[in-house]
Amino acid sequence: MATGGGMIGGIIFDKDGTLFDFRRTWADWTARLALELAQGDEAQARKLAQVVGFDLDTRDFAWDSPVIGRTPVELAQMLAPHVPGCIPARLVERMNALAIEVPLAEAVPLRPLLAALRARGLRIGLVTNDAEAPAHAHLNRAGVADLFDFVAGCDSGHGAKPAPGQLLAFCTVTGLDPRHVVMVGDSLHDLHAGAHAGMRRVGVLTGIAGTEELNPHADVVLPDIGGLPGWLDRMAAA
Repeated sequence: MATGGGMIGGIIFDKDGTLFDFRRTWADWTARLALELAQGDEAQARKLAQVVGFDLDTRDFAWDSPVIGRTPVELAQMLAPHVPGCIPARLVERMNALAIEVPLAEAVPLRPLLAALRARGLRIGLVTNDAEAPAHAHLNRAGVADLFDFVAGCDSGHGAKPAPGQLLAFCTVTGLDPRHVVMVGDSLHDLHAGAHAGMRRVGVLTGIAGTEELNPHADVVLPDIGGLPGWLDRMAAA
């Protein structure tokens, strides 16, 4: 697709807060994890939830909650000191197991959108600071795994956002120049990774961050990924 800056040949999506609505997907996971670690003690569960920027009563996240962009290993390291006898590596395993089971709330109907993007000749990737196994599980459960050319998690060997390693690995696999790839995400981690990789950047508002946080770091901020076809058309006409 022709644009003022060359051809857009690929789109990389973040997962949580981008393909899937963040609050509707991850509030249950965070609440369940906190209650499980607190062995049902609600007062302790509230304290553990606060460590990761989550309010157990309102079931909402702080704008800077580490659940938004940190890896499971980082979250485990934050929680472990508050859980007697906790072994971080085992906590990571449990977190990943819970993540595979998390209820998914698609930001928009995913299959029609992704199929339409593929029909434009675009290559599609997913990069997430979640682990790779939950990422594949979520794409399979959503019925869209076959539409992705590349999937990378924090444990796939390419590093994690905001570093650009995952994004550049997508380019290696697809043969695309980073200048012709768009990074789409709901957080500053996503947009910073896109900037470091030399890609165009689209912010979406289906995560926790608002327009004011995302706008300085994005080429455009959209309500959700459903606005991508229209934005691509406007870019092509520019």
